Amino acid sequence: MNVKHYIAARAAKELKNGDIVNLGIGIPTLVADHIPPSIRVFLHSENGILGVGPSPDQDQLDPELVNAGKKPVTIKEGSSFFDSASSFAMIRGGHVTVSILGVLQIDAKGRIANWAVPGKSVLGVGGAMDLLEGSKKVIVTTMHVTDKGEPKLVKELTYPMTSERKVDLIITDLAVFAVEEDGLQLIELAPGISLDEVRQKTDAPFRIAESLRTNEVTV
Repeated sequence: MNVKHYIAARAAKELKNGDIVNLGIGIPTLVADHIPPSIRVFLHSENGILGVGPSPDQDQLDPELVNAGKKPVTIKEGSSFFDSASSFAMIRGGHVTVSILGVLQIDAKGRIANWAVPGKSVLGVGGAMDLLEGSKKVIVTTMHVTDKGEPKLVKELTYPMTSERKVDLIITDLAVFAVEEDGLQLIELAPGISLDEVRQKTDAPFRIAESLRTNEVTV
């Protein structure tokens, strides 16, 4: 099983017919390849596209057709193009139903850091802050730990916070957490993952849902 595609496929299950969805850089871009054919959503990219399609095959590559992360994309019939200012007006005006974002860290309250690493050069916050503040629902997709094995779900952020706004759902390769008023609640385990493993690899405190379940998504 490709772990990153598993996370993306699980995130795609959260989408509903008619949603306008912004996909962040990294794992979120893979969500476009896992949207169920039974629903119609409109993928938005802040560089000025509404109607992004699945990842292109080699013969579909168009160097002038990219998303905000400069990755090649396809477009669906009826898609539209506009300038970046109009795109951000859509976000800031509350017209994006769901944003799916990647992160560096998530704290115990569900706030995220996803735009700057201390000591490394930074181009700017990009659209991350606007998406957090303007989207109706925010989903995080991420590996549960870093490449060094350090937890990404931490008691307190050590990287610059993106926004005070809490996200709504956290999907990792190990588990799914809902963000409640009083903190994180574990609601789902990935296939083959034990509760003990999640506890060992999570620094942030969390509650366990009475209806804790195992996800059945396969890739």
